[in-house]
Amino acid sequence: MVKVGVAGAAGRMGRRIVSAVMATEGVTLTGALEAPSHATVGRDAGVVAGLSPCGVLISSDLMEVLNAVDVIIDFTHHEASMNHLRAAVDARKAIVIGTTGFTSQERDEIRILAPKTRCVISPNMSVGVNVVWKILSDIARVLGDSYDVEIVEAHHRNKADAPSGTALKMGEILAEALGRDLREVGVFSRHGQIGPRSDHEIGIQTVRAGDIVGEHTVIFAGAGERIEIVHRAHSRDNFANGAVRAALWVVEQPDGLYDMQEVLGLR
Repeated sequence: MVKVGVAGAAGRMGRRIVSAVMATEGVTLTGALEAPSHATVGRDAGVVAGLSPCGVLISSDLMEVLNAVDVIIDFTHHEASMNHLRAAVDARKAIVIGTTGFTSQERDEIRILAPKTRCVISPNMSVGVNVVWKILSDIARVLGDSYDVEIVEAHHRNKADAPSGTALKMGEILAEALGRDLREVGVFSRHGQIGPRSDHEIGIQTVRAGDIVGEHTVIFAGAGERIEIVHRAHSRDNFANGAVRAALWVVEQPDGLYDMQEVLGLR
């Protein structure tokens, strides 16, 4: 039985992950973490998630939680996730991180720190999104430079980072397949007299509205035809179930930095 902890256990994603852990065979919830000032500290994590009591109280003590688990799942905030990763490395615990919005300096630190323990990091844990990532590279290589590439992503009004980590990952995959550098060809906004579209730019446009869970559309537009690859998330359970799947997988791996493509056997 794999002992799992959830960071941000009272959050929108954290509650769904707690539910997924409690519903999955082979794993048991043994730790739940929240910020010291959070109103749910000391409450039963199952009850906070809208379920029956599970006997695990939400704690604000990171080391207490890490000592009780084999692996911790983290969907919080980029600064908090970095602290959790550092502590997991020190405690020799596995960690699954689905947080987005990391700075370039934090990404550099992740590349150094994460291989010192067993770590899965992915901006999207959905099985469906990871399949889309797999096929986008193949499509881009076949179509080449004769098709314009655009990405449109939409999320709920409270999402803090833009573009989404999923959209940025899509842009990176497409740029690599087309022999481009997203840092040079990415176009993240358009306004006013912008002139004709350049041949090599990759547009990534953002929508924030209502309670949209997550939608991503990749457009390949050529002369006389258009291909659209669309993924719509109707529930956060897709991400939660993927995270639990990653947790089960990573505890059996040697130290290293992994992603969901490896978890799912897509690479």
